[in-house]
Amino acid sequence: MTAELVRGQNHPLSQARLEIRITAGTLVVAGATLGDERGTVHGVEWVVHPGAPTLPGLEVSRQAAADHRLAVDLGAVPEAVHRVHVLLALPGAGGPVRFGAVAAPFVAVTGLDGTQLAGYTITGLDAESAVVALELYRRQGAWKVRAVGQGYAGGLPELLADQGLPQARQLAHDIHEAVARGLSRAVPMPPPLTADGDRPRQTATPTPGPDQGSPAAQGAPGAVPQQPPSPYGTQPPGTPPQPMSPQDGPAAGTPQPASAYGTQGTPVTGASQPGYVQGPADTTAQPPTVGGPIDYSHPRRQNTAPPPPPPAAPPAQPGQPARPVAGDATGWSMEERLYNQVWGMFEDLARSTAAYRSAVDFADSRMEKELDAALADPRNRIGGQGEAAREAARTKYTQLVEQARAVYDRDLGQLTAESEVVEPALPPSYARWDNPVWHGYRVPFEVPMAVRLGDLHLPECAELRIPLLVRLPLERGLWIDSGAAGSLDGSFLDAHELHRLAMDTAVALAARLLAVHPAGDYTLHVIDPAGSGAQALAPLVGTGVLAAPPAVGAAGVADVLARLTERVDLVQMAVRGGAADSLPPGLDTSEQLLIVNDFPHGFDDRAVTQLRYLADEGPSVGVHLMMVADREEASAYGPLLDPLWRSLMRLTPVPDDHLADPWVGHAWTYEPALVPPGSQVLQQVLNQVAQARTKYT
Repeated sequence: MTAELVRGQNHPLSQARLEIRITAGTLVVAGATLGDERGTVHGVEWVVHPGAPTLPGLEVSRQAAADHRLAVDLGAVPEAVHRVHVLLALPGAGGPVRFGAVAAPFVAVTGLDGTQLAGYTITGLDAESAVVALELYRRQGAWKVRAVGQGYAGGLPELLADQGLPQARQLAHDIHEAVARGLSRAVPMPPPLTADGDRPRQTATPTPGPDQGSPAAQGAPGAVPQQPPSPYGTQPPGTPPQPMSPQDGPAAGTPQPASAYGTQGTPVTGASQPGYVQGPADTTAQPPTVGGPIDYSHPRRQNTAPPPPPPAAPPAQPGQPARPVAGDATGWSMEERLYNQVWGMFEDLARSTAAYRSAVDFADSRMEKELDAALADPRNRIGGQGEAAREAARTKYTQLVEQARAVYDRDLGQLTAESEVVEPALPPSYARWDNPVWHGYRVPFEVPMAVRLGDLHLPECAELRIPLLVRLPLERGLWIDSGAAGSLDGSFLDAHELHRLAMDTAVALAARLLAVHPAGDYTLHVIDPAGSGAQALAPLVGTGVLAAPPAVGAAGVADVLARLTERVDLVQMAVRGGAADSLPPGLDTSEQLLIVNDFPHGFDDRAVTQLRYLADEGPSVGVHLMMVADREEASAYGPLLDPLWRSLMRLTPVPDDHLADPWVGHAWTYEPALVPPGSQVLQQVLNQVAQARTKYT
């Protein structure tokens, strides 16, 4: 029978092997401290947290998550330990900073079979950002659980100091650093659904205008060095040169080298409504915009009509589950339904796998307990009676595992059937490159909800792939890791081959981002200081879809970074000042993507600082990074670049299990969305994008 505890109430524990399940309405950090009879924690080695997730008898999650499962074996904790405190804290990385702003967390103590022994809803929290949720304590040889619910407005430092830990502040800092590293590898949760009136829509209503350059004086001081020879050649014939306003020209007397690329790329102009403007629809009357569509709807009348129902599933045979249907989820459009359906499949697979793994762990612990009981009597260690007991324990283990696998296979079968009908129905932004939908590609007139970055799968069901869909506009930059690594299939690639695959991955992702945006709504820049990515970048350069030829050398790096940094500054000042109409004429207001290859080659300290600034401030105003880099090659900068790597979403050119789901924290294997070998679909798509851009300009 489950005991629903209130603050201060205790309950006896009949089992030594337990799970502590935590459910919160937001990302939380889970940990535990081991204390003596007075509850004193004698050192950092008595604290289990994401940076040190295991201690004898305890294991916690390695990252912040909305749901946690803590493994506890009270029989394995040291004899000196009499109290185990379960801690919760808010990570504070752009999320809520107090528990009073989120739903009350719920903590349950369960057996390994999932049977709930005690539950506690932590209520009454307000300004606190850390809380002692439960206490497991030893009394006269028996263990009990007590609901504590003691919050601390000072966060983890205050909580740990209250438990007698002298290094409380340093340990709290280390915990938050470990959480930040974990968040950098977690797949971002989709934002909550909003009403139709609050859903921002981005439409292609462009206002032509030339791309704005920036003075070279913002780059490295002094004379601009000569550009190295370009490995890219020139842009396609007929591409008009990019205009430059008089104030964008070089300073008088500054020597300027001739362009190694020949003519400039196609000028890119922005939309009249910048793609980075987000938030609920403004309900106040606004003056009409010149050249844009007129909205005749009442400014304060909200559309309260429910969304259209999802398509109905065909009737199933008696005793059989209903056949899946593409778009069988809530949403105002088929695109939104498919997006929600894919994320529902993602969550279902994560939770089904967690249940299966928990059942296998329970079978393991039960077999160990039965074997220990059978061998406790010396008379059973030798002879037929002991062997019969061991065989019975193994048989029971096999039955439990087979039963759990049967349930898991049933869930996998349903998800596989759903994937088989969903995958062919996906729009281009969600589809793989081998999907036939790309053969009928047309340049869109509206920005999609999300874009596919690759596929995810788990080792128990490698054949079931879940699309990794990330909302647009991107909230974080992307890092294609070109560092030396062995793939999961056991093959090892040399550094040259791995870098080539990384560049192919970057080009495929950049082409997809460009293709799913309306003409003129997305601008690509490339920094390739040594020209080592010329072969991979050939499709982008040859079709003329870049804003300018790839920048080479230190001067090229400084020029591109200076222009994008200036753009971020101007837009930030305009947005914060509420004067978006005061932007300079001709400023490109489209989304910007900067591809950086061979970092940190060609980067001085100023360029590194500008790159970090773009990574931190750029996404909020429509400037995004895609770095193709090996972290080891930038190790000379030391911890200076750690915030940069953590701010980017790490992707790999080969399968690698480095991403985690936001529900239970499984390690998922990521595979990039590459173009099939020999396929011409990428070239065909880029040709259509280039033609649409030519008509647009």
